[in-house]
Amino acid sequence: MTLLGACAIMTNAMEIQPIVIGTAGHIDHGKSTLVRALTGVDPDRLKEERARGLTIDLGFAPLELPDGRTVGIIDVPGHERFIKNMVAGASGIDLVVLVVAADDGVMPQTREHLSIMGLLGVERGLIALTKIDMVDEELVELAEEDVRESVAGTFLEDAPVLRLSAISGTGLEEFRQALFSAAGAITPRSDEGLFRMPIQRVFSSPGFGTVICGIPVSGRITAGEDLEILPGGLKGRVRGLQAYGQTAESARAGHSTAINVSDISHKLVARGCVAAVSGIFRAMRMVGARLSALPNLERPIQNRAAVRLHTGTAEILGEVVLLDKAELAPGETALVQLRLEAPVVCAPGDPFILRLASPLVTLGGGRILEESRHRLKRFKGFVLAELGRQEDSLESPSELLEVALLRSGQTLRTVQELEVEIKRSRPETREFLAELAKRGLVISADQGHKWLHAEGLEAALDKLRGALHAWFEEHPLREVVETREVRQSTGYEAAFLNFLLAEEACRGGLSVEAGGRVRLAGREVGLDPRSHQLARALEERLETAGFQPPAVAELCLDLAAPESELRPLVEMLVDRGSLVSLSTDLLVTAAVAERGREAVRQNCEAHGQLQIPELRDALQTSRKFLIPLLERFDAEGLTLRQGGHRVLKKR
Repeated sequence: MTLLGACAIMTNAMEIQPIVIGTAGHIDHGKSTLVRALTGVDPDRLKEERARGLTIDLGFAPLELPDGRTVGIIDVPGHERFIKNMVAGASGIDLVVLVVAADDGVMPQTREHLSIMGLLGVERGLIALTKIDMVDEELVELAEEDVRESVAGTFLEDAPVLRLSAISGTGLEEFRQALFSAAGAITPRSDEGLFRMPIQRVFSSPGFGTVICGIPVSGRITAGEDLEILPGGLKGRVRGLQAYGQTAESARAGHSTAINVSDISHKLVARGCVAAVSGIFRAMRMVGARLSALPNLERPIQNRAAVRLHTGTAEILGEVVLLDKAELAPGETALVQLRLEAPVVCAPGDPFILRLASPLVTLGGGRILEESRHRLKRFKGFVLAELGRQEDSLESPSELLEVALLRSGQTLRTVQELEVEIKRSRPETREFLAELAKRGLVISADQGHKWLHAEGLEAALDKLRGALHAWFEEHPLREVVETREVRQSTGYEAAFLNFLLAEEACRGGLSVEAGGRVRLAGREVGLDPRSHQLARALEERLETAGFQPPAVAELCLDLAAPESELRPLVEMLVDRGSLVSLSTDLLVTAAVAERGREAVRQNCEAHGQLQIPELRDALQTSRKFLIPLLERFDAEGLTLRQGGHRVLKKR
């Protein structure tokens, strides 16, 4: 037995084309019979299917084109009880064959399958009018007319209707050639992006272990690579690969694939899980989406209706929250959030189908726009605008990346976070960032590791400017502000604030001084005559005091000024550099501080280390003043402590 087992049959094709053909149509209209006639392979792999003549699950068969290339055919069940299995297979289809029996004509599942294919984004196909040998020509004509009326306005409106009998062979060759032509005209699916495969089947094969089967929707994976099974985060390694029964070195988007995985029990994996590269895809309980309601619904879709979400191969119960409409009328579209009872693994742009939880009626479908981290509020303009931007960017990973940064506002995002956001590799993400940066749309905050949208930067700078101006209005005599005050006002992290301050400094709006002080460009503080006189008196008093400065309370008595008036002047003179603050209560003039600095330098040079008693005598001061003065010099980098002594710091 091959690794694929029942998932695919061995072929001798020279090349596998990344194209998948799918059948669709009502039960017992001859889908499986047609596939057998075309490929020689019975797609009904289950004993129950063969015994009852009823397709229950997905069937797979290879079809060899005239040029030797092989494409895959998925045969889906037609019975309405197995619609979930049909959707699981339809999610990977590029070309559909709508099968209608001439003796029945268009039936309920014909219409439902047609609607589902359209909602999933299938754009090309052809129509097989089967069992023409069971009715007379007039009924065949009526059946074809019925088909034409039913597909009017759909993606199959201009598709050929080909009459045939898969049993007698009548019209089969003409159909085969039409199918070959249609398959040859399809652009092969791209393998861009990171590897992801919704799992359609899992089993354990003797001698191999766990085998997972499906059609990858993006990327490529090779033998020996690590992968992850989600939800659950199970980690394993690719032991071997097959595509349509052929051993392969790699698997890619658009190939019906079997992967032999090590270190993962098949009992922990089921249809609806996703195999993907590690660390990129997430299992989420909420997604934002664009939902289109089918035009033939009997009643509108209500807000918070209980639904079944079908995307990839998953089927999950939940509720649909209408974000921009009170109710969704038949044929209309709406932005919605799907809140689920279990996590789903998906990506922006994925197609989905929505059905009522009970009874099982298809409501509509559309495309997933985002993996939601939060519950989205209804009728909120900013929510709808963000989802709208996300929707507009789905076709371009570069635009999707820009929108991700735009939606992050004033928050820095790492490259690792962004690659998860757009589901692309790190090198690709960096390339997109470089392209956006070249266009001036995004900014790097730290040599390419963290990024911000240009609009987010401007908003952050506006907030910074507002905080600075508000602070200086509250402190009219101040000329500088400590960065810790700015951080407290803005709420920004230290690294981000430093980045913003540097950016604003480059633009000439401010300067950042030593010690973490920020000065606004062009800011000048004017004093009224009394304040000007009081400031001069304060400086003179401290200059006279030298190395025996009075405390602020004493200065208030000496200068006959309350502390509420004197303290702002003290802070202003410190900002200007006229005074030096040694502590909350000790001040000296800049000239006195410089004399102390020179005395320390001479003392250390004379003795090799600071002799405090000698310095104290030279400055005619006390220990109460000398200790804070020396700590100030330590902080400035003039001296450093070495053991129990201070020495000059080498320059």
